Amino acid sequence: MQGLFSEKSDVFSFGVLLLEIVSGRQNSSFYDNGDSLTLLGFAWIQWTEHNISSLIAPGIYDPSLDKYILRCIHIGLLYVQEFAADRPTMAAVISMLNSEIVDLPPPRKPAFILKQNMLSSLSSVKSNGLSSLNSVTISGIRGR
Repeated sequence: MQGLFSEKSDVFSFGVLLLEIVSGRQNSSFYDNGDSLTLLGFAWIQWTEHNISSLIAPGIYDPSLDKYILRCIHIGLLYVQEFAADRPTMAAVISMLNSEIVDLPPPRKPAFILKQNMLSSLSSVKSNGLSSLNSVTISGIRGR
């Protein structure tokens, strides 16, 4: 966010929190079999592949609550959409959570789906075209 806060950043944070609660995982320490996805990226892939059950924490899963859990994931994904203008307002948060009648729009791709280290490596490959990995050893020399 680079020090800029707004109602839309609050909505984004709420969406991350909602997805963390449903999945039982933290976005900041998410790890999925070596992929460089964040929790948001993982949630987005599960949503688009209609594989929501792999996102839900086993400890909270209850088949009788499927529609509520699915709604929470849907709402969470709406709040973490890449463009702030696409995110609902905080007033809409209350309406969406309190009413089953409100039709939810389909979510768009979330922001920050790749971890920072993956983003920097992708940008260096794109800018250079070709790249290689070098290792360097630094030795410190001290007198007696």
